[in-house]
Order: sequence, then C-alpha cells, then structure tokens
Amino acid sequence: MKTQATLSIFTQERGAQLGDLFGIFFEDLNHAADGGLYAELIQNRSFEFDPIDRAEYHALTAWEKIERGSGKAEITVEDSHPLNSRNLHYVAIDILSEGDGVGIMNLGFNSGIPVKQGENYLFSVYARRDTNFSEPVIVTIEGLDGTVHGEATITVHSSEWTKYEITITANATDYSSRLVIVAKGKGKLYLDMVSLFPERTFRNRPNGMREDIAALLADLKPKFMRFPGGCLIHDGSLNPDDRNSMYRWKNTLGDIAQRPARRNNWSYNQTLGLGYYEYFLLCEDIGAKPIPILPGGVDPHHKRMVPLEELSPWIDDALDLIEFANGDPSTKWGAIRAELGHPEPFCLEYIGIGNEEVGEPFFERYPYFHKAIKEKYPDIKVINSSGPFAAGSEYERGWNSAKENQSDLVDEHYYQSPEWFLANYNRYDAFKADEPKVFLGEYATWGNTYYNALVEAAFMTGLEKNAHAVELACYAPMLCNVDYVNWKPDMIWFNNHEVFGSANYYVQKLFMHHQGDQLLKVEANGLGEKQDQTVKPIIGAFALETDHCSIRFRDFKLVNNDTGETKDFNGLSTELTHTKEDRLAGTLKQTLDLGETDWENYTLSLKATKISGPKGFNIYFGKQGDTNQLFWDIGGWQNQDSALCSSVNGRTSCLTQSIYTMETDIEHEFTLEVSGRQIRTYIDKVLFNETEDKLPVIEPLYYSASFEHATGDVIIKVVNVQENSVHAQVVLEDLQKTSLTVDVFEMSGHALDDENSFSSPERVLPKQKKFSTEGRSFSYDFPKHSITIFRVK
Repeated sequence: MKTQATLSIFTQERGAQLGDLFGIFFEDLNHAADGGLYAELIQNRSFEFDPIDRAEYHALTAWEKIERGSGKAEITVEDSHPLNSRNLHYVAIDILSEGDGVGIMNLGFNSGIPVKQGENYLFSVYARRDTNFSEPVIVTIEGLDGTVHGEATITVHSSEWTKYEITITANATDYSSRLVIVAKGKGKLYLDMVSLFPERTFRNRPNGMREDIAALLADLKPKFMRFPGGCLIHDGSLNPDDRNSMYRWKNTLGDIAQRPARRNNWSYNQTLGLGYYEYFLLCEDIGAKPIPILPGGVDPHHKRMVPLEELSPWIDDALDLIEFANGDPSTKWGAIRAELGHPEPFCLEYIGIGNEEVGEPFFERYPYFHKAIKEKYPDIKVINSSGPFAAGSEYERGWNSAKENQSDLVDEHYYQSPEWFLANYNRYDAFKADEPKVFLGEYATWGNTYYNALVEAAFMTGLEKNAHAVELACYAPMLCNVDYVNWKPDMIWFNNHEVFGSANYYVQKLFMHHQGDQLLKVEANGLGEKQDQTVKPIIGAFALETDHCSIRFRDFKLVNNDTGETKDFNGLSTELTHTKEDRLAGTLKQTLDLGETDWENYTLSLKATKISGPKGFNIYFGKQGDTNQLFWDIGGWQNQDSALCSSVNGRTSCLTQSIYTMETDIEHEFTLEVSGRQIRTYIDKVLFNETEDKLPVIEPLYYSASFEHATGDVIIKVVNVQENSVHAQVVLEDLQKTSLTVDVFEMSGHALDDENSFSSPERVLPKQKKFSTEGRSFSYDFPKHSITIFRVK
C-alpha cells in the first residue's frame, strides 16, 4: 500500500531568522541608468561624450544640426569658456543666416524622445549668447515628420552662463520625437546641460526616476538594494579626477551640472545624474535598505592598485560615506546630506568593499578598510568578496580573508546553467552559522524562460532553508534597455516607453512578498524517490581552440588509466592561430579536432607554447556536439584564469577557477585527468584545478516554510520541477486553529520555453486563489512545473 505523501510544517518549531534575505541589485549596464531608470530624456545633454567612453562617440553624438528655410549655421563644440571646471564642453551655434531658424536637434535614446498627450515636460538649459539678446530661442518637441508636439520659448538675455527653465505640454503621443532648439538673429548662441524630464517622475522627485520602471522595483518589495555595481566600481584608474576612474561616490553628489562625465566600463557614457544621493532616496522610496559597494583600491581588470601607504583616502571614502548616510547634520558629511534636502539619516546598515575580487593585492588591502570601519562604526556590517566564481582558488582566498578578518558577510557571484543550480540546490547545507554569512550578490540561470525561473525558485527554497548561513541574495542583472544590451538574461526589460518583468521577475516578487521572518521546520514523507540521473562518465570528443592567440602544440598523449592503453596522435605537432592579423587576412586556423574516446578514466596531456596574443587556449573534452561539452579554459579572462567549465545546451557553468597567466615563448605541459565525473588539471605537473561535474538530482518537491510575525501567517513554498504532478497532504502541526483560510499564489501551466515580451508582457504570471478548510491540514495537487506559495491565515 502506497504511503500518503505529506508535508508536515511544525508551526511552533522556529529556526533561523530570514532577516533581509531577498533584495535587488542595480548596476548601470544595459543603459540601466541613462536611457533607463534615470528619467532624463536627452542623450549627451552636456556635450561630454568622448571616444574614451566608446570608440564611435564624439561631443555631438545624438545631436544633429537644424537649418530651416534659407538658414545657415555652423555647429562646433568649444571649451574656452566652460560652464565649470568639471563640465568643459558646450555647443556653439554660429548663426550665419537666420532663415526660418537654425540650431540643433537631440535624438534621445532608442527610437527617440517619448512624450504622451497632455503630459508636461520640464526643459532646462544653460545658455549665453554674443548679441541679439531680445531674439527668442524656440524649443519644440517634434515628430519625425516635423509635426510640433509642444513648444515654448526662452530669451537668452546675457553673455554669461544662465540657467533657463520652461515647461512644455505635449499635444500628442509620440515615442519617436526629437527635441529641437532653434534661434534667429546673428552671432553665436552657446548651450550646455540641455535637459528634458517628464514632470511625472517616481514619487515626483526632481532629477528623478522613470515612473514605470521604478514602480516595478517598488512592487517587488525588496528588503535591500545593492548598488552601484558590479564591475564598474573598480574597473578604472586610481585618480578620482580621471574620466575613466574607478567609481568614486563623492563625484556623484550635488548639482548635476557639476558632476563629471565618466566612462562606464560597459562601453558608454555615464552622466552620474543617478548618483549616491539619488540611490539613497530611491532605496527610501521603495522601502529597501541601501547596500553600497565601494572599490578597495585595486583594479583587477588592469592590475592597478593603490600603494598601501596611499590607502588612507580610499578608507576615508568608506568612512565618509557612512557619515553621509547616517551622520548627524552637525557632522561634515551629515551636513552635506542635510543641504541636499535630507536632514534625517538614511539608516545605513551594510557596506561592501570590492566586487568579484581576485588576486592577493585586494585581500592585502581589505583588512585596512575592515579595521577602520569597525573601529569607528562597529554596528555596520562589512561585506568581503569571493570573486566571480562558485569555487576555486580565488573563491577560497575570499572566504579565508573573510574568516581571518571576521567579515560579516562574503559576496558570492555565479551565473550558471539551470542544471548546475539543480545539482547544487543543497550548496549551503554544510555552511556554519557562526562563520561569515553568505551574500549571494549576483546569480542567474542564463535565461528568461519559465524553465529558468522555475529552477531559480527551487534553488531559492534552498537559500531560505539555509538562512542560518545565507543572509542576503539578489538576482542579477536587474535592468536592460532592449536596444543597448551588454548582458543577458535580465530581470526587467524596457524600451523608451514600455517595460515588462520577466518570468524571473515574478519568481523574485513572489519570494519577496512571501519571505516571512523565521524559518519553520518541515518534514516530507512518502513523496517518492529523488530522480537520480544515471552517473554517466565524461566521454566524447576532444578539441583545441585558440583564443585571440597563436599557439604551437606538440607531444599529444591520451592514456587509459584503467588499462594503460596509450594513443599518441601519430606524433602530431601543429600551430593554431586566432590573432587579429590572421582574422583580417583570412588565414586563421583556430580549432583542431582530436578525435573521441569512450574511456571512462583517462589522462590527456600536451605541450604548448604561446607565440603571440593576449590570452590562451581551450581544451574541449566530453564533447557531445558544440552545445554540450566540458572545457579547460587556459589563460581566460584577460589571461588570468585556469578554469574548468561545463556547457549544457549551450549554457555554460564555471565549475572551478584558479589564477594562471600564460606567458609568451615558454613551453608548458598541460595535463587533463578525468575519472568518472571527477576532473583534475595540472600545469607542469602542478595541480591547478580539481572539481566534480555534478549531474542534477531532481527532488520530488523543493520546499521551505516560514512564519511572519506581523500577520501571524504561516508561509509555505513548494516547487515542482518534474514532468508530473505531485499530490500531497499539507499538515500544519501544533497550530491552534480548527479551520484554515489559505491564500494560494501559483505559477503553473506554462511551457518551459515561455517568456514574457513587449507583445506579451504577462504571458508568465502568478495566479491567485483562496480556499478554506476545516482542521489543520489540506490536500493539494502540485502541478507539473509549478511554483506554489500558501499563506495560511
């Protein structure tokens, strides 16, 4: 007789506090700020775009000359009489012949400047002119065909820089408009900081956020927001005044006209209009605790680092930021916050030092930050870094640093295949409660389909169940402008007038709305066996591939470790090349197939010498086609990695990583050892990588439960990733009630490849229902591929 499947929730056996577990992460990539969340509609408003930001940029990017009627003008960008020392460039319109007006036009972002009929738009500009002070300057919002959607005039009455502000009301809806500024008369008209904001921003804040995107963030009800990055915080020069400096928070405060233009390391310009003050306000507006991340004086991308004896200003930046957020208005930085309009503190609790840090230099400097912060602000929780990998030497280096320095949290990042997440669902089971807590600061499963969201939900129940060790977690990236994609998947997609949440967004929303405050014990009985995959050995084809390099290979050997049988590849010696010169000349030879094997335990060795190029090469093994394979990445990511990776259906997971740099003109021996699914790599007989490529073991159900203090609700989360439904009895043990009212929030009935889109923004969406029952239990059919949340009243 089959045992009744039950999930027993012990409502009085309470465990770890869930605290601030689920939040969000903002980084300005994919034009997440300018052209995105930041509501400014003008692109390149200060004429500061530069090839440093992006090769094709120039000071008039997104601007065009306007000459109407018989008008003639010369448009130049000057810097001899700047608005201020941080905003050097401005446009000069030399009116040669006025005609029907001459001037400039801004193209906005995406298809253009979006306006809605009846809405007001706030135009501002700094301007001066040589003569004709009484001649009006006409400002219009126009369609592509020249139709005027709104108009206003200003009179530039001075030869000195003066700010002018007007309101334009749109008489039509057009998402591809242009902003046009034309003048008549003679002489030169000078313009800088040309701005157009919708009057309606989120919470109607000046210099504020785009209402629809910010509303989606607020609707999540996140516990925290991590900002401003991400790689952009530490990829840059050490001088805060350099255009390509690391992200220095003090540059982002105050008058937007005084904020310096910055190279965003995602290859575009960053106005810093969305700066630290605006971040703190946004956190306040959406009810999220701020978690700022500061550079630790090391740029791992270019191996730049602050000498230890010059570290004090960087440490002061961290201390001053805490004072800016929390200090009394009588303090220096608290007074600056108050002057900006917020005398009350922002109640900062966390601060992070570094992002995805690798190498000894950062971890040599981290203790100085940690000690200074703890001495002055002992209650602030300090977050260390463990690199961008889920395992390996740099991951371990970060955790060792955290334990040695007694960091409060360690920031882990990984983007992996859905199969990796299922195989590592119990990743944090063995983590200890008395060690630094995990901040899972970036994670995603390489996709925005319902299947990706389903797997992430299963994994998130594991995060909840390990709240003794996992304190914070946030999906990444959060925002993406569909016309400026740097990275995907992303949680929220938008263009210049529409926005939608992905399937992943709605999973995050469910878990944030129904997090609960304290874990409850759950026992499962009779659910059936786990779906173990047959442990398959790593067999298949081998191949070599160079990565922007020219490399000579020789002495290939494959050994069967069970029988001793050897394959020597007939004395193969070859050169592969993938240099820029070969790509241009059409002479590249990038890959080489090495045959295949059905041996289960084997060792592949070869010798390689790099002739030229910036990186290294890959050894592929276990190839079952181009989308299912494993590979050893040698000299990867700026020639700093030795990494073992697995690709499943084209989605790659880095299994483990160690630091390695492949030098030129030096021969090395590379050895790959495979035993079942255990993998080791050696360079010149020194062990570099060791890992297991785990296969998923599918649980009958993934589940967690919590208690919410404010409502007294018991919250139960159940995820079914199987192809079949699961029937179970849900029992609430020790609950002092004779009847139950249950709110149900469920995602089910979707094809695994379903995605939300601009045309179908709610294709994947939770549904809600309610039922009542007598007693302390109820039966439920958990549909196949479903996410179910019960709120028991």
